[in-house]
Amino acid sequence: MKTNVGGIDKVVRILAGIALVIWALMGGPVWAWIGVVPLATGLLGWCPAYTLFGMNTCPLKKP
Repeated sequence: MKTNVGGIDKVVRILAGIALVIWALMGGPVWAWIGVVPLATGLLGWCPAYTLFGMNTCPLKKP
């Protein structure tokens, strides 16, 4: 697994994931548990959808 989620994208995913999970825990709708997905992809730094579509938000490393 190569890292394909970086920088601001990672922070936004983690914050959105936490917000949705907290909402679900506080009695929100069942679909709010989907927040686990952006939380996990943000923490791992890898998104399977980005891999599928050939996307990458990580800065390129210069040799």
